[in-house]
Amino acid sequence: MATLTNIPHQIELRTSEEPFPTAKTQRVKSTRTMWNWLEHLHPALLALIRVLLFVLPILVIVPLLIWWERRLLSWMQDRIGPNRVGPFGLLQTIADGVKLFLKEDITPAKVDRLVYFIAPALALFPAFAIGGTLPWGPSFGPLHLLTPIADVNIGILYVLAISSLGVYGVVLAGYASDNKYSLMGGLRSSAQLISYELAMGMSLACMVLATGSLRMTDMVSSQEQPLWGAVSFIQNWNLLTPFGVIAGLVFLICMVAETNRAPFDLPEAENELIAGYHTEYSSMKFAVFFMGEYASMFIFSGIFAAVFLGGYNILPIRWHYLAEVMPAMSGLWDFIDSINYWLAPIWFIGKMIAGISFYIWLRATLPRLRYDQLMALGWKSLLPLATTNFIVIALWLVTTSVFGVALGWVWAIGAFVVLGIIYRLTIGMKGVEDRLHNRVVTLEEPERRQVEVVEPPKAATS
Repeated sequence: MATLTNIPHQIELRTSEEPFPTAKTQRVKSTRTMWNWLEHLHPALLALIRVLLFVLPILVIVPLLIWWERRLLSWMQDRIGPNRVGPFGLLQTIADGVKLFLKEDITPAKVDRLVYFIAPALALFPAFAIGGTLPWGPSFGPLHLLTPIADVNIGILYVLAISSLGVYGVVLAGYASDNKYSLMGGLRSSAQLISYELAMGMSLACMVLATGSLRMTDMVSSQEQPLWGAVSFIQNWNLLTPFGVIAGLVFLICMVAETNRAPFDLPEAENELIAGYHTEYSSMKFAVFFMGEYASMFIFSGIFAAVFLGGYNILPIRWHYLAEVMPAMSGLWDFIDSINYWLAPIWFIGKMIAGISFYIWLRATLPRLRYDQLMALGWKSLLPLATTNFIVIALWLVTTSVFGVALGWVWAIGAFVVLGIIYRLTIGMKGVEDRLHNRVVTLEEPERRQVEVVEPPKAATS
């Protein structure tokens, strides 16, 4: 079926099976002979290899992510952090895991036992299910045999559908614990889901509209085209486009809320909910919740890198174009291009670690939001901004194809300004403005009462 593809001022029709044309494809084909043995493997065995290459590194890297958070937070807060167990404290997380494994596993008497034991697994499942669609490497040449695990046609819809299941683990854990604080944490998580997932869906829909495909490998390939269709030696990373900056900002905020991280960690606010939804969990069941949280942070950082940061490309430079226009230095550009190809998984993981560092930076910087602030941010800011961006992209695509690039940008900027004015006028209407921000608390001096001092009677003298 034909789909609409934008690069970005050029609109063309292509089939969903046809990859985006790149000059690198031809150069990599010569190396496919080294990987012929993979092509002849049974599909089930090849799928098992892909799964192992994805799951095992995730299980290994989660303890390292916990160590990195503790160390980075200590540097940001001017304290020491873990530095005793192993070199630089690297084995501290392993020691904590062993401690959790050996601790007594306490199950309260009145919990719903079936749901209580299923909830931690439900919290861990979405991260691994979503990660199977991430393009860790190029979708052409030998590496396409190993990544992604499943290059599904509806990649972005699949991501949104599976990510929404993550809230079930939190809600069911709070419900099954028979604890009012745990239940409150689970209910907060469900309220967060309703508030930010609409904005997250609209931000990803903007990129689907701009690239013309739901498949994540196509999104990465489309970002290898010339920037804005005009700058030939720079790749068209979505974060370098005006509409991509807005969509990326909305998605960045939403993915922090998706993983229940500060400043959106309301489901586990220890100052008012003890520990929130996992108050009644101990031992390894408690550890599984945190493993799911860090795995989700890692995977959502990968989604952000694939959709907005060019995926596995280390820099937004079109090396093969430089090799064509500068033949004298073609050897250097081809060498850098080959390094970019063969080390693509390393570059991709590096971008994911940068996303984790951003999570940690937010935790060290911002305080937790109030419940009403979270709801207002989702409904009154993120969702209108993402919807406006979607309308502007659609108008830009149509006007560009009909009137050309210059008038397309004029219409797009004009539409964004008009919609912004309408939004400001709407929230300024009487009865719509949130009055919680205008509350004033006045402290009055208590009345001072005159206290009559009664002197004790004097003792009689002889």
